[in-house]
Order: sequence, then C-alpha cells, then structure tokens
Amino acid sequence: MRSSRLVKALATATALAGITTGSLAASGTAIAVTPERSQSAASVPASATEVVNLGLSTSQAKRVQLWLAYDWGYTGALDGLLGTASWQAMQRLLRHYGYTDAIDGIVGPKTVKALQQFLRNNGFYSGAIDGIAGSGTKAAFAAFANTLPMD
Repeated sequence: MRSSRLVKALATATALAGITTGSLAASGTAIAVTPERSQSAASVPASATEVVNLGLSTSQAKRVQLWLAYDWGYTGALDGLLGTASWQAMQRLLRHYGYTDAIDGIVGPKTVKALQQFLRNNGFYSGAIDGIAGSGTKAAFAAFANTLPMD
C-alpha cells in the first residue's frame, strides 16, 4: 500500500515536471533539464511581422514614421508601431547612407549596427557598434526621435 502511494506520488511529480518543461513524453522515467538560453532579446533578430520600437514610446515611434513617410517611402499607418514597413523604410535610409544593404524589415544585428552607426554619425550615440540594442542604443534612438517634428 505504502509503496503504491509512493509510486503514484513519484509518477505524478514526474508527470508535472514533464509538463512544466514542455514534454509529457519525456516525463516517463527520467527528467532531463535543459539549460535556458541566455540570449538577450535585443540580440535576437525579429521576425518579419514583429513590432520592434527599440524602446521608443508610441509618440516617438509616430515621429519616426512621419519622418520616414516624408523622406524614405514609408506608406504604412502612422500608429507608433514600428513593424516591417517602418523598418524597411528605415533600412532604405540606412542603405542610402551606406550603413546596410538589407531591406527586409527585420531588425537583426546588422540593422541595429547600421542604426548605431547612423545615430553615432549624427551625434546621438557614443557606445559600441555591436548590433545589440541595449539601453544606450535605445536612449540614442529616443533622443533622435525627439528631434523629429510631430507633423
């Protein structure tokens, strides 16, 4: 009796552990713990449909979209959400100035490096050109956005 309770308790605990680690199939006889990836979200490329404001508020992102619409071919909504079309326009600007070749709307390390170079050359950024959108890059992007007119 006691051993069947113990077996049930162990089976239940193992099943719960399997569920919480995402695999009920692996919850049978042993639990394998996989290390979490410690990759920063800032260094992971965004998918083509993801909104990536890089720390900008909605109003700051709208300023960027207005500027991109006026000068860089952005035709999307002025909604303060920097999605694929916004980043394609930003990449057109970055390409024009020789910072990047890609115009895919994905904010990966190459786009972030190009943005960092643009921000540095315009006096907003003094950090490393490393492709990681850390706090310095985000602050510089926000400072730049604040210089753009609202309409």
